[in-house]
Amino acid sequence: MLRAAPATPPADGPGDPWAVRPYMGWSSYSMQVYSGNGKWITADQIVKQSDAMKSKLQKYGYKYINVDAAWNDGFDANGRPKPSATLYPQGLQKVIDHVHGNGQKFGLYLIPGVGPQVYEAALPIAGAPGCTTKDIAAQPLRKADYWGIGYKMDFTNPCSQKYIDSIADNLARWGVDFIKFDSVTPGSGISDLSLDARDDVAAWSAALKKRKIWFELSWAVDPKYADYWRSKANGWRIDWDVECYCGDEALTQWANVARLFPNLATWWRHGGNGGWNDLDSLNVGNGTMDGLTRDERRTAMTLWAISAAPLYLGNDMTKLDPYGLSLLTNPEVIAVDQAGTPARPVSTATQQQTWYALNPDGSYTVALFNLGRADKDMTVNWSDLGLTGAATVRDLWDRKDLGRFPSKFTAPAVPIHGVRLLRVTPQPGATLAVNDDALRVGYEGAWTRNGGYEAAATTQPLALTVTDTGNTAPPATTGPVRTIAHDDTDPGITYAGTWSQSTGRGFGDYNDGVHYTERNGDSFEYTFQGTGVAYVTELDSSQGEVDIYLDGRLVQTVNTGREPGQPRQAQQTVFSVNDLANGSHTLTAVKKSGSFMLVDRIDVTQPSLLDPSAAAFDRQAPADVTVELLRAGSELAGISRGGTALVAGKDYTLSGSTVTLRSAYLLGLAVGEAQLDFGFRGDHLDDVHATTRNGDAVTYTFTGTAVDWITAKAPDQGLADIYIDGKKTVRVDLSSASRVTQQKVFGVAGLANKQHTFRAVKVSGDVLRTDVIRYTIR
Repeated sequence: MLRAAPATPPADGPGDPWAVRPYMGWSSYSMQVYSGNGKWITADQIVKQSDAMKSKLQKYGYKYINVDAAWNDGFDANGRPKPSATLYPQGLQKVIDHVHGNGQKFGLYLIPGVGPQVYEAALPIAGAPGCTTKDIAAQPLRKADYWGIGYKMDFTNPCSQKYIDSIADNLARWGVDFIKFDSVTPGSGISDLSLDARDDVAAWSAALKKRKIWFELSWAVDPKYADYWRSKANGWRIDWDVECYCGDEALTQWANVARLFPNLATWWRHGGNGGWNDLDSLNVGNGTMDGLTRDERRTAMTLWAISAAPLYLGNDMTKLDPYGLSLLTNPEVIAVDQAGTPARPVSTATQQQTWYALNPDGSYTVALFNLGRADKDMTVNWSDLGLTGAATVRDLWDRKDLGRFPSKFTAPAVPIHGVRLLRVTPQPGATLAVNDDALRVGYEGAWTRNGGYEAAATTQPLALTVTDTGNTAPPATTGPVRTIAHDDTDPGITYAGTWSQSTGRGFGDYNDGVHYTERNGDSFEYTFQGTGVAYVTELDSSQGEVDIYLDGRLVQTVNTGREPGQPRQAQQTVFSVNDLANGSHTLTAVKKSGSFMLVDRIDVTQPSLLDPSAAAFDRQAPADVTVELLRAGSELAGISRGGTALVAGKDYTLSGSTVTLRSAYLLGLAVGEAQLDFGFRGDHLDDVHATTRNGDAVTYTFTGTAVDWITAKAPDQGLADIYIDGKKTVRVDLSSASRVTQQKVFGVAGLANKQHTFRAVKVSGDVLRTDVIRYTIR
């Protein structure tokens, strides 16, 4: 049965009305690369692509024909770019009119800055008396883009905005519907602010919004500025070019698709109504040119769809093969994309990854990606989605219902680099937990995500020395700090640039894998809570210098290289600091030289959660061992040894914040060193949203019969008012003597089975946190 896209736009907030959904269409750039001819974009070629789209794809929603670089040649009397007379001998306008006549939209390509020839010509700016193109370059002259094609503009001079407006006027007169704006920095290979195109982006945004022209940023923009890109543009490329630049052998390659997964783990939450995460051209339409297997082609289409990314082809549309057409025209998969809810990963620490999105109707879209080297059975547990209760499952690629499943679903033998795409529909009585960063949670006021207000789930070991001497055990010792290792796959690490993942290397890496990049200027960033941090990587002759920033300040340049002929050294700490104030800090590392830069793990130092953190037990003088928890006792999730859980009440007891390890259990341990792992609960998915301003509110609209609010309680919190459907229901007190997580602070049942809105408003206290809104369907 066909699941169409919802009739209403995605509900994560207002967006430009022409961009309430990811756009669908075609871009010329892949074919310009594949053909080896940047001038491939002739009038004849564009007309052929437009006609092919109309006959094969348009009825499925594809409607943009976007022409990339090299469409223009010179400038007019007012310094505005002029279409190439060679490529368009009868004028570009005739091509645009043909595209529009086919019921499609037309796009062009621009970059920041003003061209040197335009600057030197000192031409009058149209519609701006007294302004010339000589006035608008920043002094001293410096480049505006990655390639140094143009000069940076001075946007403190109003003439600069007038110049941008004059170009936008021309574009609107021609009937241009879309602009790809390339070489946007920070990002695009340069994130150190030596190039910064944010003023250009703001100026073009202002000009194009007035004319209702879609504004797309490229390429690989820096995620540190995600909120800025979203405020100005309708889309932004999150990674480098998808093309493999391997001549006419192929358009792309699997590695260029696979590297998107860790980037999307960072970017997914920034996409939504009015602005979308752009994964570049979707080259899946012809097996003889794509450079991907059939399974990889389906995986790519699935990844674009579940990410709510713009679906724009890079293939020659006159040569689509039947399998490619089946991928591009599956209505249920297109509906996933057009629903506009980017999926998030359960975890990226494995090669078998589950990604999911909660849809407005309460169903889930679930993709099971096998990124590994062998076919694998893959299981999705409903609990990982936030779902409790039974659900039905539908295969969206096969367009077939698979049945009802009480708590999980297993897809057999998902092929290498293959995928299963599912619709999971909760059944009556099920409850759905909605995390604070879900896109349809609404925030009124000045909310921030985390910002030091979160508490992450964590584990701390108790080092236990077991002896058999009959002597009194030595006194327990207290360690002031603990160190937590974060693997390179940790979703909290933000990778900017062309990073890829390498696993199973056999070189002694932490968990046998690393992230790596080959481009100078690429970076990673990690925001952490604690008193210290260490960057752990390998030393090798193929590597070079890395600039280290702490809280935005350059603190050191480290050398990760070795002399030629020296052996590789794994798990080397190349930077560390241990005397930070306990709180939120950000580590940033930028590749400066060498062929490669690697990330193996990041070690974070935090105050100890155990007092003591090391203890002793003698088998001939047995006595219980007591340990004080330095978090509330209710936060203890359990104690384990070697992965086997100790039994509460038998192997240990908990009273308040005191844990007593029973001697009867300890007698079963062998003489020597043992380790007991104390696990502590954190906020749901280790994150919260928080505000410090009274009157700010969090809202969520759902269809169901009951709703609960689950959040943290803490000494710095106060009162909040709860409203259901606009009516104040109760005032709740969120203060407590210590910081505790995942507390049910409000609940109501017996609601009519219809749409309702939950709203919580900050009344008092230093801060209000929100974590989970959980509702029940009938």
